[in-house]
Amino acid sequence: MDAMQVADTGHRVPKTYRVRTEIEAILGELAEGDPVPSERDLAARFEVARETVRQALRELLVAGRIRRQGRGTVVSRPKMLQPLSLSSYTEGALSHGRIPGRLLVSWDDVPADADTAAALGLAPGSPVMHLERILLADGERIGLESTFLRLDRFGGLRADYDPTTSLYAAIQAAGVTFAAATERLETVLATPREAALLECTTALPMLLLHRHTTDSTGAPLERVRSLYRGDRIAFEAVLRE
Repeated sequence: MDAMQVADTGHRVPKTYRVRTEIEAILGELAEGDPVPSERDLAARFEVARETVRQALRELLVAGRIRRQGRGTVVSRPKMLQPLSLSSYTEGALSHGRIPGRLLVSWDDVPADADTAAALGLAPGSPVMHLERILLADGERIGLESTFLRLDRFGGLRADYDPTTSLYAAIQAAGVTFAAATERLETVLATPREAALLECTTALPMLLLHRHTTDSTGAPLERVRSLYRGDRIAFEAVLRE
């Protein structure tokens, strides 16, 4: 097969795309955790430069098909699907057979900036509770969640809430109902700090989810900024007419 084979569309197929397709066929015959052939072996098999193989592997890494393990590369499990719904991260992870977890980064009272104040119905500078936590799936770091809550309404959480568990469950246990949410999803790159917390590089595409939630009375509950590794998670929504 020529490295720049002409496709049915009449356009030339980039060499990297052809190599990536060939590697994907190899991955289809392997199981999760199996080692991926080395760059040298793949370059020899496809008679291409190692840089071509390296680029194809980078694309497969971003796509979540493979992952780094030590000094090598292995086949990754499929991306975790997280629903765009009022369910919590915990519920979403459990529904796909994953074990959810969280690591607390910080839990502070901070003055609300203009966006947070508007989302929570407060005056700018009002004190709000801020929780920053790393989201885990089967022990792997896949997201960084930053949650802002009204201090005058949820300050009592400090007494007995375990921040490594579901915040939604704790709020619902207090008799509060999550009724509606507005979400915005976009692609971004992580800052050096965020990449360090998520144990990835700043070149890895991220999915950034903004959420404003209200209760059954229409009162604002939270403002959430969640950053997810684009190679480990995908989102899905059920649409009905």
